[in-house]
Amino acid sequence: MDKPLHHPLFNVYLHLGSNVGDRLGNLLKAKFLIQKKIGHIQSLSEVYETEAWGKTNQASFYNQAIHVLTRMTAYEVLDTIHDIENILGRKRNEYWGPRTIDIDILFFENEVVNSKNLTLPHPRLQERNFVLVPLSDIAADFIHPILDKSITELRKLCADTLQVKLMSE
Repeated sequence: MDKPLHHPLFNVYLHLGSNVGDRLGNLLKAKFLIQKKIGHIQSLSEVYETEAWGKTNQASFYNQAIHVLTRMTAYEVLDTIHDIENILGRKRNEYWGPRTIDIDILFFENEVVNSKNLTLPHPRLQERNFVLVPLSDIAADFIHPILDKSITELRKLCADTLQVKLMSE
């Protein structure tokens, strides 16, 4: 009798953001769908509020980082997060525009990918406090595979001046 195929578990770090509608509810729905469709959520950061980055004349974002264990490839995760964004009403009308939910892959294991559809690690995470602060809650010692610095070190070096406020404050 053949043994069933065993697919390895991969560590993936995702960043969630929402600035349209029920921001906290949108994060909650996204986490539910991620757990259902991608894999087990190992840990999650606190929720933070941050002014919009890039295109600043819009509502502030609620942001959260999560660590997921998955049997999917990075490309399968990417396709699935696009499905989840669509389910939750994400409209891709304008670059850096308002959105019900935005889900980005920050890291997939230590993979480095530069393709038309996927860049890993996320190419600008080291420039953004709204990503680094929540990520440091759950992966402070994770070493960026290209920059060879921990998330804590990247946070100290980040020149971003936008305030990242813990939601319980």
